Amino acid sequence: MEQVFVSWSGGKDCSFAAYKAMQSGLEVSYVLNMAREDSKISWSHGLSSDVLKVQSKAMGIPLVQGITTSEAYRAAFIKILLQLKKKGVTGGVFGDIDFNAHREWVEAVCREADMTAYLPLWLQDQNELLKDYIAAGFESVIVDTRADLLGEEWLGRRIDEQFVRDINQMKGITPCGEAGEYHTFVINGPFFQQKVAIMETSKALRDGHWFLEIRKCESQPK
Repeated sequence: MEQVFVSWSGGKDCSFAAYKAMQSGLEVSYVLNMAREDSKISWSHGLSSDVLKVQSKAMGIPLVQGITTSEAYRAAFIKILLQLKKKGVTGGVFGDIDFNAHREWVEAVCREADMTAYLPLWLQDQNELLKDYIAAGFESVIVDTRADLLGEEWLGRRIDEQFVRDINQMKGITPCGEAGEYHTFVINGPFFQQKVAIMETSKALRDGHWFLEIRKCESQPK
C-alpha cells in the first residue's frame, strides 16, 4: 500500500480528500501543515499549532508542521517532503477543487521531491461534494470568513444541509469556498478515532477576515 501525506489545513476539503484517498487504497501516514514563523498560526486557516495537535490526536494520524516565512514557504515545504520520503512516503494528497495555479504549484513541488500528487476532488461539482461530505459523516465548523462577503454571524456554523442551502443564496460565493470566502475546522469524521470538542472560543477581525479563535479544545470519545 502506497504511503502518502495529506496537505493539511484542518478543514473540510483536505479531510474529504484524505477520506477519498483512503477509499482508493492509499495509506495516509501523515498530515502536513505549514505555520507562520512569527506566531505558530497556520498559513491556511489561522489555526494554532495546539488546536491542530488536538485534531491530529483525534484522527490518530501524526501531524508534521513546518514553521516558515512566506518567502521561504516553497523551500520549507519541499524540505519536509524530502524528509517524509526517507520515511517511505511516495505521494501527497491535496484538497484543491478548481484553482489551477495551486494545482500547478503542488504538482511542481511533488515532482521536485519525486512524489506523486493526488487531487481526488479535482473539478467535481462543489454542491455535490458538500452533500457527499455531509452524508459521509463529517462534522466541521466555520472558523474564517472574508469580512466583505460573510459577517461574523457565520463563524461557528456547522457545515450541514441548511448551510448548503444558505450559502447557495449568497452572491459571488463558491459553495465550497474555493476562492477563500470561508474556511472550516473539522471536528469529526468517518476516519476519526475520537471527536474534537470545542470548549472556548472568541471572535477577532484581522486583515479583512473574521476569525473564530479556538482557545480551548480537547479530543473526546465519540
